[in-house]
Amino acid sequence: MDNFKTKIDNQSNKTSKSSQDKPKNLHEGHRERMKKEFLANGLDNLPEHKMLEMLLFYCVPRRDTNELAHQLIEKYKSLAGVLDAPAEELVKFSGITENGVVLLKLIIPLARAYGLGGETKDPVFKSVEDIGDYLLKRYFGFTEEAFSIVCMDSKGKLLDFKILGEGDINSVGVSTRNVIQIALNSNAVCVVLAHNHPSGIALPSNQDIAITEQIKTALSHVNVRVIDHIIIADNDYVSMYQSKKYKHIFL
Repeated sequence: MDNFKTKIDNQSNKTSKSSQDKPKNLHEGHRERMKKEFLANGLDNLPEHKMLEMLLFYCVPRRDTNELAHQLIEKYKSLAGVLDAPAEELVKFSGITENGVVLLKLIIPLARAYGLGGETKDPVFKSVEDIGDYLLKRYFGFTEEAFSIVCMDSKGKLLDFKILGEGDINSVGVSTRNVIQIALNSNAVCVVLAHNHPSGIALPSNQDIAITEQIKTALSHVNVRVIDHIIIADNDYVSMYQSKKYKHIFL
């Protein structure tokens, strides 16, 4: 019996020593530590791959997302590049599922909605600058060209904002009939046309000018004025009305 007990004690000591000698998992508790650090200090001082790593926690379970974040940043050069990347490319990365793509693609629209959250429900535009600032928020994060219309009453109060189509103006095929219908449905007295140039050059093309004149003529038949066409590029815009070269279109 004593010999048997001695064997048991020896085996227990070996097991205990073995568990003590076993190296700890360096990543154990890593996610929880990052979450606590974020809640305490925010993300401002973190490199972009760390921000992305943490975001991926919520769509890539049971995997070191640091490596995946590095791969994505290396491929797309920046966090913005990752968020703008096509869904069909993102899903090819090992570990990113459809849920992961949806999460990444939600970030920009949520940021856009957040940016507009401080606006009053029915803003009143008193200047071109007011309209331009509003449109910059509306177009935040757009990577494809989109054509839109801002409908207002005689005092500059916003009545409606509509995206008329996405893609360059040539491919969108803006329907003047659709523009007239939107203006009439909102009881607009005047409208501002707008579209963005993802290329970063906020200068009107010949096609932009032709579309502006076409829509102005069409709306004039229903007593609705086109008072400007604003072109957005990056975080800036150009008002065709404020340009000496194009102001005559709106007079």
